[in-house]
Amino acid sequence: MASINCDMGEGFGLYRLGDDAALMPLIDLANVACGFHAADPVQMQTTVRLARRHGVAVGAHPSLPDLQGFGRREMAMGREELAACLIYQIGALSGFLRAEGMALHHIKPHGALYGMAAQQEPIAHAICDAADVFRVPILGMAGTLHETVYQSRGHRMVSEFYADLDYGDDGYLVIVRSRGAIDPKRAAARSLRALTEGKVASQGGKDIAVTPDSICIHSDTPNAVDVARAVRDAIGPFLRAA
Repeated sequence: MASINCDMGEGFGLYRLGDDAALMPLIDLANVACGFHAADPVQMQTTVRLARRHGVAVGAHPSLPDLQGFGRREMAMGREELAACLIYQIGALSGFLRAEGMALHHIKPHGALYGMAAQQEPIAHAICDAADVFRVPILGMAGTLHETVYQSRGHRMVSEFYADLDYGDDGYLVIVRSRGAIDPKRAAARSLRALTEGKVASQGGKDIAVTPDSICIHSDTPNAVDVARAVRDAIGPFLRAA
């Protein structure tokens, strides 16, 4: 069984990114931006309230402090400083959740931070240092340092499959600064295969083993609503809240 999660709440000031209102009824978990790669206080509050209306569980989606680069550029930060940045962001979202009578459901690092934690132990440990404060599951990728470090630190990891991102032949995600529309049917077929066979084809055509506890969709994909609807229709019998 699996859930659908979505990175969202990524507007800022007068700028809007993604159709969160249309996406929210199609997902189970919302990964809400916390201000360091996108979002601001009003956007965070708005997204939390939207999730509450639709019965969607909310997790924090903290980032490296890279607003201009949308959190998709690697940065050199020490473990202690990074952990402090994460606690700051997660704590802010937790306040908005508490105001709405909701609890923090999970933590999912964003963008470059997510990718770095998959391969760099100090980064993975910094995420755990922050998660130690909040004691909720962490979303990550099986077969990487996410799994080994998070679990060794006593944290539950929810393993993700990415419906709308490519996998390299090394099994890691291919992180890009921006993306165009994708084929909803292909995203749905990939997600169904991940659930039924535990595999996804890499960019080079190699079968990569995946463990999909939750299927991720990005709200900044231009046709994210169509993708989410197609994925949900395809994997409906497998769905549950994580």
